[in-house]
Amino acid sequence: MDSNGMKPIEILLVEDNVGDIRLTQEALKESHLIVNLSIARDGMEAMEFLRGEGQDANKPTPDLILLDLNLPRKDGREVLHEIKNDAELKRIPVVVLTTSEAESDILTTYGLHANCYINKPVDMDQFIKIVKLLEEFWFTIVKLPPRDFHSQAVQMMANGARA
Repeated sequence: MDSNGMKPIEILLVEDNVGDIRLTQEALKESHLIVNLSIARDGMEAMEFLRGEGQDANKPTPDLILLDLNLPRKDGREVLHEIKNDAELKRIPVVVLTTSEAESDILTTYGLHANCYINKPVDMDQFIKIVKLLEEFWFTIVKLPPRDFHSQAVQMMANGARA
């Protein structure tokens, strides 16, 4: 919590390109919101982070995932498939942020239940603008479920069954 009692926004960036990581960090530094950015440099790291394995055991669940498609070790499409088929993770919005303009990638990722598909612009100013717009949309306009949504839903169902 910050001094105003607000919880920081948790974002997981799944990206292997160092330049794109830096641009995202710079764009979020200018934010009027408090943002904790975690970085996974490949699909395996992303899933370990999301499942709280190893050194990521105490990291908070992200409020939003920014996912590149073309990743080493485990492809972004595989990561998206695993996220959206996991009862604990599927409610986390996943924004695919990639250089691919292939129609097949767009169709595949929406078929895997991506929440949004955005082409990374090559222009630095445009890239920063997109990150800021994403932040504004997902954290000032959209109403997201609480981080502990799954445990709350299970508790509500259990209470409802007793009623």
